[in-house]
Amino acid sequence: MIIVMRQGAPDEEIQGVVATIEELGYRAHLSKGEERTIIGVIGDERPLAVQPLEMLAGVERVVPILQPFKLASRDFRPQNTVFSLNGVTVGGDQLVIMAGPCAVESREQLLEIAAAVKEAGATVLRGGAFKPRTSPYSFQGLGVRGLELLAEAREKTGLLIVTEVISPTDVALVGEYADILQIGARNMQNFSLLQEAGRSGHPVLLKRGMMSTLQELLMSAEYILANSNYRVILCERGIRTFETATRNTLDINAIPVLKKLTHLPVIVDPSHATGKWEYVGAVSKAAVAAGADGLIVEVHTHPEKAFSDGAQSLKPGVFNQLVADVRRVAEAVGRTL
Repeated sequence: MIIVMRQGAPDEEIQGVVATIEELGYRAHLSKGEERTIIGVIGDERPLAVQPLEMLAGVERVVPILQPFKLASRDFRPQNTVFSLNGVTVGGDQLVIMAGPCAVESREQLLEIAAAVKEAGATVLRGGAFKPRTSPYSFQGLGVRGLELLAEAREKTGLLIVTEVISPTDVALVGEYADILQIGARNMQNFSLLQEAGRSGHPVLLKRGMMSTLQELLMSAEYILANSNYRVILCERGIRTFETATRNTLDINAIPVLKKLTHLPVIVDPSHATGKWEYVGAVSKAAVAAGADGLIVEVHTHPEKAFSDGAQSLKPGVFNQLVADVRRVAEAVGRTL
């Protein structure tokens, strides 16, 4: 449930309600909006039905949350979550563009791509240092060396870094180098990893599992939020269906549905959704038109030589055109880029 405080309720009344909730054995999560403070009560709500919480000083009303995801729901936070990272705003009117290679392969490769995507308009550099692959014989990433190269690219370009973490024991290590921790589709329900990422306090990009429902995605986000980390970005990256013409099927419906259900930012990965570079542009424009807060796109200077996912990677010139096209769509729907 959520407890809505009266407009202008002083801090002592808010803290008094929090203390009461905790004395009853529940966890309290505060959401301070422009007009009111909302307190989320986490735990089994049934015993609270007999507690006269409405009588507490400063309380305007008590509202049950019917959705199983409490902290991710718009009931808990009606306004969109917006946060800033070194001048890059996520979740606001301005779209965020993340771009770069699927995998960090070498210093020369990464720095060349980083410079190209920044010139085109990206503000976040993506690149995998640890690569969970379907085949154990595929390239698994450069590991720590890849993280070091990402940090060097950030220093030279000013781009933020998003990279995948695949193990709870690596969260602290990856957090030393990355601005945003990515949790991939295969790890969406790795609950130990979700909790550790939540405790880290780092922003998290959470990708939807290839066969997961939107409720399952939001319940995974709840693990991060429940650890008092509210800087979570949801990512629709296509789901597995019977269709074989593309790598996955982009669930364009997910964007408006998530926007209705949750306050969290939603971005789209058109590269994994399609698996073919020639479709990435069209899907990107559709995602922005549907309300996505950003894109994460794979870019490679020599996709024919890429260690992974070359078929879905854009060359820098194509990516530059994509950004120009997306900018026009963004303006048409009242967003900026």
